[in-house]
Amino acid sequence: MDDRGGGSFVAVRRTTQGLDRGTACHPASAEAVAGSAAWLGRGLSCVCVQPRENDGRPSFDLSPLQEECLLRLQNRIDIAYDNSISEHRDTLRALWYAAFPDEELNGLISEQWKEMGWQGKDPSTDFRGGGLISLENLLFFARNFPTSFQDLLYKREGERALWEYPFAVAGVNITCMLIQMLDLEALKPRTLVGATFLQFLTENEFAFDLLYCITFKLMDRQWLAMHASYMDFNSVMKVTRHQLEKELLREDISCLEELPSYRLLTRR
Repeated sequence: MDDRGGGSFVAVRRTTQGLDRGTACHPASAEAVAGSAAWLGRGLSCVCVQPRENDGRPSFDLSPLQEECLLRLQNRIDIAYDNSISEHRDTLRALWYAAFPDEELNGLISEQWKEMGWQGKDPSTDFRGGGLISLENLLFFARNFPTSFQDLLYKREGERALWEYPFAVAGVNITCMLIQMLDLEALKPRTLVGATFLQFLTENEFAFDLLYCITFKLMDRQWLAMHASYMDFNSVMKVTRHQLEKELLREDISCLEELPSYRLLTRR
């Protein structure tokens, strides 16, 4: 797989609260401050570059259907974003118009992308951390839960921090965290959480995308509960992962829609 780390990250300083589309993300109301990964090492550093432990965890036997579903998802994970591929460019362009349907995009390389929380004017450089699937996750979220997507994009809910997490970069981190948590790069699941998720995947081919949406909303809820700022991002992600694992392992859960955190999402 491609390298899922490196690069710099952006913290967004919010100077106003509860703004609408016209003012929320423009320079008059938000200041984007870029820093190196080292500078933000205790805050918004990419969780997907943390080393995984080689702890000899047991693997779970899979049915032929489970093997097929896992392989299909792993193939998605292995695809790096490639700006020379028209389908990849179309997906990126679709994300823009799903997020900002009333604003014309000047180009796939544009300062406008910073409005969504990318590090710079070329968002494709950020996808090296999560691959094409991290873009697909964001687009799935925007299309299937547009109200929740917009609420997170504009930070509409709760009392927000002065320095907020950048929406798009946080999304890439969530993709990476889920890949790690579910151990999706292994030949077979080596944790009960991973094995449980695989059962959901056999029943819903978009289970990973749906879990992504749930996780993003849950992360923001934890962010607000912890009164977090950008330096607390990794701590918020750890708490989010712990809560998600607890919910996935509940005996009364038979599908992702029954997770308690699913109720945080608003489809319309």
